[in-house]
Parts: sequence; C-alpha cells; structure tokens
Amino acid sequence: MSTKTAPRAAQATTVKTAELPIRVRPARRPRQFASKAVVHAVLIVFALYALMPLTWLVIASTKNYRDLFATNPFSLGDFSLLANLKALFAYNDGIYATWLGNTVLYTVVGSLLSTLISVACGYAFDKYEFQGKEKLFGLVLVGVLVPSTVTALPLYLLFSEAGLTNTYWSVLVPSLVNPFGVYLARVFSEGYVPSEVLEAARMDGAGELRIFSRVALPMLAPGFMTIFLFSFTASWNNFYSALMMLNDEQLYPVNLGLYAWMKNVYQQPELYPLVIIGALVAVVPLILAFLGLQRFWRSGLTAGAVK
Repeated sequence: MSTKTAPRAAQATTVKTAELPIRVRPARRPRQFASKAVVHAVLIVFALYALMPLTWLVIASTKNYRDLFATNPFSLGDFSLLANLKALFAYNDGIYATWLGNTVLYTVVGSLLSTLISVACGYAFDKYEFQGKEKLFGLVLVGVLVPSTVTALPLYLLFSEAGLTNTYWSVLVPSLVNPFGVYLARVFSEGYVPSEVLEAARMDGAGELRIFSRVALPMLAPGFMTIFLFSFTASWNNFYSALMMLNDEQLYPVNLGLYAWMKNVYQQPELYPLVIIGALVAVVPLILAFLGLQRFWRSGLTAGAVK
C-alpha cells in the first residue's frame, strides 16, 4: 500500500513545483544608471566648486610675492611655505599670534558658554511647565529670523553707554545669545532625555540642578556638540560685530586683522603672502574641529531620524 502511494506523492509534488511561477528579476533600466550618473556628476561639480578656493589657498601659500603674480594660479611655487609661516608670525612683533589667541578666546570660551546657556534654556522649555512658555519660545524663534547685522548698531550704542566698547567683553557677551541654539536644544531634549528618567531621579532625592548636570547633560552630549560646532563656526567667522566694537588692533580676531592687512597691500605689497598664509592658518582649526568631532556631529544631525 505504501509502495504505491509514495511515487504518486512524489509525482504530485513534482507537478506542483513545476507549476509554480518563476520570478525573473527585471533588469535595471538604463534610465536608472543615467540618473545616478547625472546625480554623481552634479555632486562632483559642487565638491570641486567648494574645494577649489581651499586648493588655491594651499598652492598660493607655497609661493613668494613674485611667484604669486608671475606663475599660473594653480601651479606650485618654490615651496616657501615655511618661510611664509616664519614671516607671518614675525611680522609686527608677532601680531598675528595675538590675533590668533584672541580668536581662540572669543571662539572657545564664547561657544562653550553660549552652548551651555542654550542647552539649559532648551531643556527648561522642554521639561518644565510655566506660564507663557510657548509665547516666550515663539519670541526666541523670532530672534532666529533677525540677522546679526541689524542688531550690531543697537549693541554698539548699548556697550558704548556702558563703557565696554573696544574690550573683550564687547565681542564675548553678544556671542552668548544664540536663539537657534535654544531651538535645537529643545529638539534634542525631546529626543534624548526621557521624562521617566528625570522622575526616577527626583524620587531618589536629586535636586533639579543635579538632575540637569548629572543626568540630562550627559544624555544631551551629541546635541551639545552639534550646537557647539554651529556656535564655534559662527564665532570664528564673526567679523562685522568685531569691526563695529573694536579699535585696538591688539584685540582684533584673525579675520579682522587680515582685513586690516588687505587694506594696506597696495602700499605694502609684501603683505600679500602673509594674508594668504594667514588665511590658511585660520582655516585649519575649523577643519580640525569638524574632523575631531564628526561622530558627535553625525549623531546629532540624525537625531530623531529613526524612531
């Protein structure tokens, strides 16, 4: 009995298997490859456009004053990079090193304080309930829309009345206010800090300041670094407010100092190589900051993308 049914079952299985439709993987259309090629070509063009000024800056820093105007812009010079660096830091009793130190002070100290204030404000807007919270947050968002050039003159008049113009404070204090940082901090607080963890910390007897510093702030580390990088870049490139507030060249940041040199290149042509090598040196800290903190940068930018 079993010997007769077994071949029939095998034959039925073979027939059913043969009757199953075979899915043929469709070949990719040439249009898909063409669209990808166009996208890659556009990205390459934009990358070259972005890297071309930096490439020219690196090449021009290897030239002396004569080669800057006598050779092709994208041809290497006689490799005077070290000589240009020595001349840069020796000119006018090393005034460039003073400008670089001022820029580090304005940028690092100002960005750290600004980021800490922004994170604290964003955390408060997210986790606490108080009267007029949304209206006050709307006022903060209005501050994002106001360009810094509009507030430069009122700030100058205020600092002039307080006797703080032409001081370090005239550049540091305005950089502490960052409405966009407050907005980002609230978004990061909503995504990174669960309210249940804060309630558990309160039940254990922790105060609000300790909860923020020991519980919430470590959770907000990616957001903190993202806001810090935004503030760092804005402070490093801050030019107009320093131009309005400062008269003493000993207080200049790097970009304002290079601008002062550029105004004198017609009377002092030997300043051309110094301006170029000075601009290259001023770009290096930004590149190092982004390369060193890129893992925080990536995690901060993708916060909330995956739920």
